[in-house]
Amino acid sequence: MMWEPLQFEFFRNALLAGLLVSLVCGVIGTLVVVNRIVFLAGGITHAAYGGIGLALFLGWPFLVGTLSFSLLAAMVMAAVTLKAKHRSDVVVGVIWAVGMAVGVILIDLTPGYQADLMSFLFGSILAVPSSDLLQMAWMTALILGVVVFYYNDFLAMSYDDEFARLRGVSVTFLYGLLLGMITVSVVMTIRVVGLILVIALLTIPPFIAEKFTHSLRAMMILATLLSAVFSVVGLWVSFYLNWTSGATIILVAAAGFLVAVLWEGVKTITSARFLPEK
Repeated sequence: MMWEPLQFEFFRNALLAGLLVSLVCGVIGTLVVVNRIVFLAGGITHAAYGGIGLALFLGWPFLVGTLSFSLLAAMVMAAVTLKAKHRSDVVVGVIWAVGMAVGVILIDLTPGYQADLMSFLFGSILAVPSSDLLQMAWMTALILGVVVFYYNDFLAMSYDDEFARLRGVSVTFLYGLLLGMITVSVVMTIRVVGLILVIALLTIPPFIAEKFTHSLRAMMILATLLSAVFSVVGLWVSFYLNWTSGATIILVAAAGFLVAVLWEGVKTITSARFLPEK
């Protein structure tokens, strides 16, 4: 009974897509959390809707239109946050809103096209074709390769960017590169959990992993494993309960988040109780 869904090709494709996304979200999400740029990742995520509208309006492939528009938005955000950090939240908010608005208007202007907004907003992992899996695989390999190559530099930048600069690390280049990888990750993940839920999958597993690890590498590994568990469990639950898959995956992740927070609270209370009295 439990293995029944595996007889369907669409479910097997969904599982593979979820595992590929888990690899990316575990690694890139960890860098997002430790660098405290969740708001920036959210801005890139919502600006990506402009790329979706652009791709539909011009008849471009989804990947080309969404990735090009999102990368442009990410580079603008990178330039602003590096030059004027005190105003970066305002600019990110503006790009966030404009990206969404441009996407909606372009979809409205697309002749004869009735957009399925639900699939973009909440994902359509059960509709991921084999051709998209190949694209996701090489994008995942590219992201992981870059992170492995620049791992020590990312480690230095994540915990002390001034120290990284003194070591000769090009923090400006790395920062732009990180935002670029976040953009690629977002475009990948939109197909699985949708625009609205991307940021949750990028942040919840790393947030939980941070509480149980003491190194960046261990945090990436645990975040990846947690993301994979949330994706697989969410898919099975959605199949049997006939729920929207992307939303179900995030609900499972949220349940994991709640358990981690409660565990931390219990651990803190227990530790305080057994502290020696002065």
